[in-house]
Amino acid sequence: MSAFTGTGRLVRLALRRDRIQLPIWLLALTLTQAATVSSVVGLYPTEQERVALAISTAQSPVGVMFNGLVSGTSLGATAMTQSFMVVAIAAAFMSTLTVVRHTRQNEETGRAELIGAGIVGRHASLTAALIVAVGANVVLGLLNAVVLIGNDLPATGSFAAGAGIAAVGIAFAAIAAVTAQVSETARGANGMAAAAIGVAFLLRAVGDVSGKVVDGGVTLVSAWPSWLSPIGWGQQIRPYDQDNWWVLGLLVVAFAALVGLSFVLTAHRDVGAGLRAVQPGRPTATPGLLSPLGLGWHLQRGVFIGWAVGTVVLGAAYGSIGDEIEEFIGDSEQMADYFEQIGGTAGLTEAYFAATLGIAGLAVAGYAIQALLRMRSEESAGRVEPVLAASVPRTRWMWSHVAIAACGAVLLLTLMGLSTGLAYGLVVDDVGTQTSTLIGAALVQAPAVLALAGLAVAAFGLLPRLAAAVSWAVLALCVLIGQLGQILGLPQAVLDLSPFSHVPAAPADDVTALPLLALLLVAAALTAIGVASFRRRDLAMT
Repeated sequence: MSAFTGTGRLVRLALRRDRIQLPIWLLALTLTQAATVSSVVGLYPTEQERVALAISTAQSPVGVMFNGLVSGTSLGATAMTQSFMVVAIAAAFMSTLTVVRHTRQNEETGRAELIGAGIVGRHASLTAALIVAVGANVVLGLLNAVVLIGNDLPATGSFAAGAGIAAVGIAFAAIAAVTAQVSETARGANGMAAAAIGVAFLLRAVGDVSGKVVDGGVTLVSAWPSWLSPIGWGQQIRPYDQDNWWVLGLLVVAFAALVGLSFVLTAHRDVGAGLRAVQPGRPTATPGLLSPLGLGWHLQRGVFIGWAVGTVVLGAAYGSIGDEIEEFIGDSEQMADYFEQIGGTAGLTEAYFAATLGIAGLAVAGYAIQALLRMRSEESAGRVEPVLAASVPRTRWMWSHVAIAACGAVLLLTLMGLSTGLAYGLVVDDVGTQTSTLIGAALVQAPAVLALAGLAVAAFGLLPRLAAAVSWAVLALCVLIGQLGQILGLPQAVLDLSPFSHVPAAPADDVTALPLLALLLVAAALTAIGVASFRRRDLAMT
């Protein structure tokens, strides 16, 4: 028996387990690419408008930080500036979650030990996980290339763009293979992999912001820190401009080195153990852990702090360019119309803040869903059963997690409005007024966020095994409807499916109470359904 015996069977098992999750990932990311390309074609149909956009983006540190490289003014190059970073980072998360789910999570739940008792090689589980992750990224790259070609973009650049996205995802699959050996828990392995994505993004951002603009302002040459990042390598392919296929060699070498390291680490540890020693906890529990609410906060605080830091940074970035938004948009009437469609009909600056706070609302909804799905992970891992075996009612345990997610979402929106208002207020020398206005505008998003949170609670109560897939799929649908529904000309009935479509576009438009109250009632009803369903069903461990 070799170290890879049983790999094929484990690949089939992993594909069966991911028969819902991976197709949702692939469909969502492909639709994101398709919608972005369609919007670029509609917003910047002329060369003059694309040149103005490229020059303004290349000269804006915030634009470069979040969009990445500017590399030419063709339709394809403009589309890549707008979409590559988002799709590549999402592919990285898809890869890390997939690898950890089929390696460290299997060990944590005891499935790996049962499988290993059969005729299965030492490296079979990790190899199967990598094959599934690599295959998913290859499919994603091909789907993106097909979508780009379908929009009449050159085939060579389209395949280069798809290859770049796939290569970034594959590189982070190898990073997750290493973190799965280091951490003893799936949560720890995912956290380390997410931190690696964050570091890669920051290195890329520093390198791009520190770069120099050439070719009349339409091309950005990155500084050296960008070349230390797999995300930076992916964008250095520069599809539709230079098509640097040789950059893929860097990603291949990194993948081979990291996979080799993960195999070595696998051979030097026991099943279920990690290379990082687990630190013992306190000998006695703190008083806060004696209640379900205290225990829930102990489990959720790390996630909330990470979201809070990201929210403050993002809000400050949005606010810092609020006074320059008219110059940033330039003479593009289509771009101005876009902001008015998704952000209200008042002044361009107010429409910009309404649009960005709407995006923030969608992001905070992601936090709420992640926090609520912790209930499902506690249930599937078997940790909730001993808690409920004591004198803790099911409803009390569940309400503690719901309260933490809801309060955390409201606090994140407040932080978003606060940081955006402070940054913009400092620029226009009106901190007090702008801060209060933008905090209020951010909190207007809360009912829609809570409605999606209520859906996640209902899914957990009614369909525990599908709760994650249903919750994230609905959020992805809301993102597509909210950001591109108007541009794509979707019917009003489709637009109304998103709770964010019913939220007033503050601060551009007046705020009316009726739609907000209706959304709060929907959130309360869905939450009540989820709690009542959880009371009556059996615990679903798998």
